[in-house]
Amino acid sequence: MYTDTERCVRAVRSKDARFDGWFFTAVLTTGIYCRPSCPVVPPKAENMTFYPSAAACQQAGFRACKRCRPDTSPGSPEWNARADTVARAVRLIQDGVVDREGVPGLAGRLGYSARQIERQLLAELGAGPLALARAQRAQTARLLIETTGLPMADVAFAAGFSSIRAFNDTVREVFALSPSELRARGHRGARGTERATTPGVISLRLPFRAPLTPDNLFGHLAATAVPGVEEWRDGAYRRTLSLPYGHGIVALTPRPDHIACRLSLTDPRDLTLAISSCRRMLDLDADPVAVDEQLRADPQLTPLVDKAPGRRVPRTVDAAEFAVRAVLGQQVSTAAARTHAARLVTAHGEPVEDPEGGLTHLFPAPEALAALDPEALALPRSRRTTLTTLVAALADGTLRLGPDSDWDRAREQLIALPGFGPWTVEVIAMRALGDPDAFLPTDLGMRRAAAGLGLPSTPAALTARAAAWRPWRAYAVQYLWATEDHAINHLPV
Repeated sequence: MYTDTERCVRAVRSKDARFDGWFFTAVLTTGIYCRPSCPVVPPKAENMTFYPSAAACQQAGFRACKRCRPDTSPGSPEWNARADTVARAVRLIQDGVVDREGVPGLAGRLGYSARQIERQLLAELGAGPLALARAQRAQTARLLIETTGLPMADVAFAAGFSSIRAFNDTVREVFALSPSELRARGHRGARGTERATTPGVISLRLPFRAPLTPDNLFGHLAATAVPGVEEWRDGAYRRTLSLPYGHGIVALTPRPDHIACRLSLTDPRDLTLAISSCRRMLDLDADPVAVDEQLRADPQLTPLVDKAPGRRVPRTVDAAEFAVRAVLGQQVSTAAARTHAARLVTAHGEPVEDPEGGLTHLFPAPEALAALDPEALALPRSRRTTLTTLVAALADGTLRLGPDSDWDRAREQLIALPGFGPWTVEVIAMRALGDPDAFLPTDLGMRRAAAGLGLPSTPAALTARAAAWRPWRAYAVQYLWATEDHAINHLPV
């Protein structure tokens, strides 16, 4: 979009927050860059130039605006709506892969050379993987500076910088303030952050594009919560996180204009991945206006969208975990699926301490489940085979599910496993892989909802009708599911 100058100028002049994250405005006369909704008086059109990413602005020598904090904009919805190489690369960079594995590690995960990845990212984002990772390190550093009392040296290495000097230089260059000046801005940080009052806890705000209807989003997560791993407590969804350097506990609370996030991490180097995982789970980078506009074009869906616009797809922080849980939930009730998952957690999950609630374990990794005794599972024999085959494929790397997954390739691999039918494959594609066009025409709840609205209720006919909803069929599923009076569609009380 950033190449459409006239459209970008209109968005900046109207301070349209819907375009935050889609592009960034660099002001030639001041040397700063802003989000489209920046509250300051817009500059003259001839003094504006536009970039597709904060990293591209920084690479061109612009520093972040202190008023609108463009580095904390919602992410571009484009990267979570695509499954091509560039989108997969962006998702991996958001998860901190470049900091942990370098550009060769990023390229290896995607099956390309480092030069090919560099070229593709430059073409679409105006910055290569190192520049994108650097911009993300700067944002992580700012969060830690403003929301914790960590010594600056600890902040630098937690944010992924290789030296104190690189940390200081980057913060000064990007924010036009030294690290100590950023911290001195006040007890309450700049917009988007809030200093935690509990030692070891990082509190921040996760922005999103309005509107957002939280009912089905948090209702689904709470209703399907695995005891010990997830819970709903004091108006917040809480869960444990398995992370590269340790583990964490997150509490997410829906607010009118943001999601309040409280993170407790055993190692602050995991902050970047923890934040990106939570954003992905809550689908916070979606563009609800574009989604709802297309779905409203179907007269049968119009009343559903108008009643509760901005529904999100409840996703997951761990694709492998969700795949295991999807198998456990085949042809059983929500309560039974939670019971089966809780038994696996108790037997194979790593214990954790939770001073604030009832969380007790991390969900077991595939490697931990690979040694389980199938006879110990209270499941039909065919389901045991399905689960053990899945776990073995995940543990040995034959099947890789995550932000770098090719959605079509993952579907092919899943459907080839015993016991995997279209419903299981599509629910994994929708909630674990993040495909916004995943569709469940065989789902009983979907078919009941369709029939009640006068839509075709047979899978083939419903699929044909849903062609007009593409590429947002996963969101249509949420609107259709929400017609039923089920716990997954309501915020817990």
